[in-house]
Amino acid sequence: MAAEVHGGRAKCLQRLIRLDMPVPTTVALSFDAVRRIAHGWTPDMEALLAPFGEDPLLSVRPSSLDPDWGGPGAVLNIGMNGVRHKTLAAQIGDAAATALYLRFIQSYAVNVARLDAEPFRHAEGDLDAMLAAYEEETDEPFPQDPAQQLSEVLRFMARAWDGTTARILREAKGAPADAGLGLVVQAMALGVGAPESGAGVIQFADEATGAPQIKGRYKSQSQGRDALKGNGAIYLTKDARGPSLEELCPAIYADLVRFGTLARQKLREEMQIEFTIENDALFVLDAVRVPRSSRAAVRIAVALAEDKIIPREEAILRIPPATLNDLLHRQVAPGADRDVFARGIAASPGAASGRLVFSSSEAQASAARGEPSVLVRRETTPEDIRGMHAASAVVTARGGITSHAAVIGRGLGLPCIVGVSALAIDPKSRTVTASGQVLAEGDLVTVDGHTGELLVGQPEMVEPALGEAFQTLLDWADAVRDIGVRANADTPADAETARIFNAEGIGLCRTEHMFFEGERLTVMREMIFAESPADRAAALDRLLPMQRADFADLFKIMRGLPVCIRLFDPPLHEFLPTDKAGLRELAEALDRPLSDVTHRAREMSEYNPMLGLRGVRLGITVPEIYDMQARAIFEAAADVARHGDPVIPEIMIPLVSARREVELVRGRMDAVAAAVRAEKRAEIPYKLGVMVETPRAALRAGDIAESTTFLSFGTNDLTQMTYGLSRDDAGRFMSDYVQKGVYREDPFHTLDLEGVGELLAMGAERGRAMRPDIVLSVCGEHGGSQAAIAFCRAYGFDYVSCSPFRVPGARLSAARLAISERMGFAEPPLKPGKVLIYQ
Repeated sequence: MAAEVHGGRAKCLQRLIRLDMPVPTTVALSFDAVRRIAHGWTPDMEALLAPFGEDPLLSVRPSSLDPDWGGPGAVLNIGMNGVRHKTLAAQIGDAAATALYLRFIQSYAVNVARLDAEPFRHAEGDLDAMLAAYEEETDEPFPQDPAQQLSEVLRFMARAWDGTTARILREAKGAPADAGLGLVVQAMALGVGAPESGAGVIQFADEATGAPQIKGRYKSQSQGRDALKGNGAIYLTKDARGPSLEELCPAIYADLVRFGTLARQKLREEMQIEFTIENDALFVLDAVRVPRSSRAAVRIAVALAEDKIIPREEAILRIPPATLNDLLHRQVAPGADRDVFARGIAASPGAASGRLVFSSSEAQASAARGEPSVLVRRETTPEDIRGMHAASAVVTARGGITSHAAVIGRGLGLPCIVGVSALAIDPKSRTVTASGQVLAEGDLVTVDGHTGELLVGQPEMVEPALGEAFQTLLDWADAVRDIGVRANADTPADAETARIFNAEGIGLCRTEHMFFEGERLTVMREMIFAESPADRAAALDRLLPMQRADFADLFKIMRGLPVCIRLFDPPLHEFLPTDKAGLRELAEALDRPLSDVTHRAREMSEYNPMLGLRGVRLGITVPEIYDMQARAIFEAAADVARHGDPVIPEIMIPLVSARREVELVRGRMDAVAAAVRAEKRAEIPYKLGVMVETPRAALRAGDIAESTTFLSFGTNDLTQMTYGLSRDDAGRFMSDYVQKGVYREDPFHTLDLEGVGELLAMGAERGRAMRPDIVLSVCGEHGGSQAAIAFCRAYGFDYVSCSPFRVPGARLSAARLAISERMGFAEPPLKPGKVLIYQ
């Protein structure tokens, strides 16, 4: 029997039988049989009922390939009728027999016959009234033939699986559109009667932490999972708070513990066992994988591997990379009340609460008061970085998965939602409106970066928890992965985080983010307004020691690991204020007429700044900026190396599209390096490379490789330019495009392997053809995804680089890909068991 034919529940029951657990007689119906039932076919009921003997009582449960896909609920006590009721009343008492009959009638009426539940709720406890209610609603008596009852139950469950709502729900959980359903028909263990009868559930690991622990409940005179509803349920183990199954039925309790150990060893999983006691006899009805949090999933997988139950490689394969993201960030507690104000794109994971603020200065003021805040902006710019550092979370009305807010949010480990198009922000009244609701500055809200929801109030949170198992799993992953993983880190704090997560260096340091702090921003603006190269150089000389200190900190923190520094990239106008108040403040700071400042700001604005005077274009036309940065890098490297840490900085030129651009920058870099070498009397080795983010750079990678030692593909801008899409504006229509099949996925969220991927492949091939030893990498936000890592492995890239908080997931993804390529973990063929198969 295979799970792909009969479903996971049927397969598991077969295994439990082979382990000599007391499983009631079971018949499994295949996916194909259930599909035919849904389309009107009726099985041979006589053959189907034959294994159960005369006058059976039965249950039917769903058996899909993955239990997480859901399915119709179990139906119990099939076969109850007037004759069976009288027989049972003589055996277990009238009250118990009547309770079973009432339960079945109500379940059958509401689920199978699809009748309104209200009349049957009114009739609860009264058998005659319940039967009368059924006849009144259907104009026919309650069916007495067990074969008819079972046939209708099977048809109901088969059709319920095919329903539109059910299909949408399971596809949302990852089920394929054609996912099949099997059904398991099982003899009932009643759980009622004397001397001791009841039902319960037992598991042997905590679902929140994964720690070994016997948990569950038992309830006398009950069926199914009634015990988990409370109302008379007792504990399993001895407990000072009340009676326990261990005391009530010590031999049965001991058997359950033994079965749990056996299931863990033979099924290679922590299982939750559903059991029934009937007349002091134990029956195992089912076993399912213990539901678990992300934290528990990691601990359980590691514990199974440490106990030699599964190989380490399988433990790695059992943990999806997204699971690690849950451990790194706070989350809204499962089951917490959620008052949703608006929804957007989940751009950076985690959850945080704070008071609404609408500007970076307000976020900073809030932080100074020790009050957490949530920064809400139409969209963020580099000038907002200080506010983002100060805020607990960020929300923007515009933008996509690689917008400024999204990229910086992920880098900071800051919960972020972007593209919340329903938000209407009114800066004058300091309010935000969505779907008719209004929130004002200072109102308490919560950002859920996992779901993309902005919530009103402060729901209960779950704190991040790494733990020893987390580190152990990643150590195992590092031992098998075959591609490097670096971090994108712009500040010493980012670098510290990268070290904590064992990144193998910095793959992208965006230096422009270093210029937005107080005094630096003022000096930067003085440089922008300078009238001559000499004046620009004078202003930049004031920035030099600050930049040198920045780089020295990065080199010290990384302790000999590579640090790839991207030279200044954004257009200069991003450093200028756009509002009147900001322009007045700037005019006062520069001691210039407001009209001059306003005129210069307008003069520097660009129609399409993404394609304008930025990156290497700025470095060539205003070379003093790159000269200052190069000197700061070389001086910092020499100073740090003097104290024993080897430093070979990697300098990356952004937005290149022609080899001559590289040659011009290299000439100035070499000149600065020679000057610093003479001044410091020290060797200044360095590597020069290019950030490939224009289609032409990818196409001409062979030419460019002649003058470089590495090519790092910046897939954020490369995706924009390849598609002709703005990553900040595409969110407005991207969901429509995906839903209508124009794009399979949002290309800013998942690397486009066909279009952008072809450019990467061509660039890698042409670069290596010209220079076989050239180092290749991806440093865009795609770099942390498993799809992008798989692509990079396939084309021989040396490493990927991603936000620090995505590093653990990238390390795990790389290991999973290497393992999957080298070996499989298909389980051995199953031997025939005692679960009967009905085709």
